[in-house]
Amino acid sequence: MGTETRGLTVAEIIDQQPLSRFQITTIGLCALVMVLDGFDTQCIGFLVPSIAETFRLPLKAFTPVFAWGLIGFMTASMIMGPVADRWGRKWPVVVSTLLFATFATLTGRASSFHEIVIFRALTGLGLGGAMPNVVALTSEYAPKRLQRVFVSTLFFGMPLGALLGGLASSVMIPAWGWRSVFYLGGILPLVVALILIKALPESVKYLVLSGSRIQEVARLVNMLSSHARVSATDTFLVRGSGQTSGTSVSLLFRGGLKVATPLLWLLFVANLMGYFFLLSWTPLLLVGSNIPVAKAAIALSVFQIGGIVGGLSIARPMDRWGLAPVIGFFVLAAPVVGSIGVVGSSGSELLLLIIVFLGGFFTLGIQLGLNAISAMIYPTNVRSIGAGWALGIGRLGSIAGPLIGGILVSANLPIQTLYLYGAIPFAVGAVGAIGLGFVSRRQFGGRLLADPDILRGESAPASAP
Repeated sequence: MGTETRGLTVAEIIDQQPLSRFQITTIGLCALVMVLDGFDTQCIGFLVPSIAETFRLPLKAFTPVFAWGLIGFMTASMIMGPVADRWGRKWPVVVSTLLFATFATLTGRASSFHEIVIFRALTGLGLGGAMPNVVALTSEYAPKRLQRVFVSTLFFGMPLGALLGGLASSVMIPAWGWRSVFYLGGILPLVVALILIKALPESVKYLVLSGSRIQEVARLVNMLSSHARVSATDTFLVRGSGQTSGTSVSLLFRGGLKVATPLLWLLFVANLMGYFFLLSWTPLLLVGSNIPVAKAAIALSVFQIGGIVGGLSIARPMDRWGLAPVIGFFVLAAPVVGSIGVVGSSGSELLLLIIVFLGGFFTLGIQLGLNAISAMIYPTNVRSIGAGWALGIGRLGSIAGPLIGGILVSANLPIQTLYLYGAIPFAVGAVGAIGLGFVSRRQFGGRLLADPDILRGESAPASAP
């Protein structure tokens, strides 16, 4: 190629090339971080009864343990998005992973309930800092034709990790006690962090926008492309994003995003409120209804399996119909969740497993769909901010869910009534999703969230005002 200079668009290189081993490895590493998140999040629900016994506390006293971990997550999601859009994706992921490895281990060494609350909050900081950046990296290394599929698949790591966490807890707690599960939850992310330092690349799109480290850009592009060879003498561009980056949240409210962003946040809050109510309190509620711990663990594992199946089921339909599958899942989630308490108290183990499977199918399917949307509608220069703030604002719901659940549990309401309350967020989400669909049809010819280029301002529908 000599010294000839060319203008190359990174997105076109990624979109036009067959999927490479380099891309698969990068996305796989991001998914591994999500597995750790799911492992940690699910374990605490199974560990609370054992921790309560150790410190001689009632179960309802553990609401702060759930809440402060999620507050830490929310805080880091909102802070680390702008940090990553300014300084890159890789090192925030590595540092965040090391952070939750450290504090998960320290939780296992806690000598008081107050220490557990503090360490859970700090563990949440690590989890929250990692998630928006692995979402951004996955979206930026996936070809456009597969972006929704890969981002949705990325979030399968959460139910998979939760499934592994439940199984590990059921084996390790009887053998070595609850502290051993936290030690495992610390060792695993430490090993993963060392792998990330060596193998996780920086976002090539971020490097182009930052205008620095051109040699690294050329190296990464050559790893992406098996045909055209490039060098640092070439000029690299990011389609539709310009050559500047921004960290202002106001960028999330420009053009079509001024409507899409707040409605997307509402959907995140509603679904995460209901999901974390289920995740935090279902193990305790089932045990409290005289269901053996082993069977409660199986039910929660089935919940996670349903979530994986739900995520697989929603990915491809979203490619064709945009928001419509998310609307359908919200509408169906409300009656399914509302019936869990009735079925759980009926004594039928088969019906309980079926309804819990469906609960996971719809609620986690919704979240995987929303996560994909949060990465897809924002351009590269604000993608981590967009994903981070959607996840961060959504965590208001994930904090409220366990808190409200704790209040309801303290009121000694029957399990049937508790799950009827648990269905309310999904009903609200259904209304919000329908509203977003109505706005999309009226303002963007029905293509909102089905064609992200419209939202980014890279093209405009004929019917747009």
